[in-house]
Amino acid sequence: MKILVLNCGSSSIKFQYIETDLERIDHNQDRLLARGLVEKIGTVEAVASCQAGERASRDVGVEIPDHHAAIAKVVSMLRNTGALADPKEISAVGHRVVHGGDFQSSQLITAEVVKKIEEAVELAPLHNPHNLKGYDVCRELFPDRAQVAVFDTAFHQTMPARAYLYALPYDYFRRHRIRRYGFHGTSHRYVAYRFRQLTDRSKEETSLITCHLGNGCSITAIQHGRSVDTSMGFTPLEGLVMGTRPGDLDPAIILHLMAKLEMSHQEVATMLNRYSGLYGISGETNDMRGLLESTRKGHERARLAVEVFCYRIRKYIGAYTAVLGQVHGLVFTGGIGENAPRVRELACEQLAGLGYELDKARNEKALGIEADIATAASPARIFVIPTNEELLIARDTYRTIEGIENI
Repeated sequence: MKILVLNCGSSSIKFQYIETDLERIDHNQDRLLARGLVEKIGTVEAVASCQAGERASRDVGVEIPDHHAAIAKVVSMLRNTGALADPKEISAVGHRVVHGGDFQSSQLITAEVVKKIEEAVELAPLHNPHNLKGYDVCRELFPDRAQVAVFDTAFHQTMPARAYLYALPYDYFRRHRIRRYGFHGTSHRYVAYRFRQLTDRSKEETSLITCHLGNGCSITAIQHGRSVDTSMGFTPLEGLVMGTRPGDLDPAIILHLMAKLEMSHQEVATMLNRYSGLYGISGETNDMRGLLESTRKGHERARLAVEVFCYRIRKYIGAYTAVLGQVHGLVFTGGIGENAPRVRELACEQLAGLGYELDKARNEKALGIEADIATAASPARIFVIPTNEELLIARDTYRTIEGIENI
């Protein structure tokens, strides 16, 4: 089955065109036929690129007024690169949808599913509306093709109430759905599945801690293939320190700033989402590569930003080790998790007593590749596994259409 995977944002669309089926999934032999990106949608300076094997297509400074034009451009590029001879070859479309509310699995999109996604817009106003735009356009362009929604939040719906409830008046949960939802579910689920493949372990005999570290960061405790706790909460602001987001903080700080500095609701939201985290501490950048380089040059605030970032990860690893009891593996993924050995080293510092023994030589060599970076004697394996959320979306799309339980 050939599946077009779309990740629609407000002004960009990431896409992949993937061939998959049950046999390919079992042998990890899915075919990436093409991938690309459309940026600056709604302007006359849009950029559209597509790579299909050795062939590439790239247009700069073109006019792409809306998502309809952008997805039509995606189809055009797929044809120009030879990845697609006829749009009828697209068997189905898989959509990344950030917030799925109470959905526990990927869903074939129907009018009822659309309604529930719309109900979750208030929980993800910056994402869900644009995710739905992709569906609306594809329904027009491919009216007879199945479309599937794959939710960032669905994987975490297995958390028990003790993990997802906040200690607020219960009516806020019952009437307004105030609870921990968690995000990055597709990434955590993919690397957990891949870990089990690499170590030949079943769900039932595996407990994992997965660390998705990028500009957005989250960590998840996974027991028997099910998320039992995760660091992001009602929104992606909670948990680990991130590129421009603070993670955990005392909520009274917000009240204090609003009173002391007369900050508005919007000013506080902007500060929390755009000017905090690594950028806020360093005053320099939210890019970990730049911060590590500045640290080597002796820049104190860059060093402090890196240390705070890694210290928070280490605290969560310790906490989730307590949650799981026994941990068989610790996985690092995401742009930072896959490519920053120094971050992994600092995150695992002083964790040998909990069963995590990092092999420094192996760790230094693991750059963007699958690798076991633990010592031979480490009670828990430590892996670097590059995430592949688009592949998981394609696999979920195939399985949902075929009525096969998702991995």
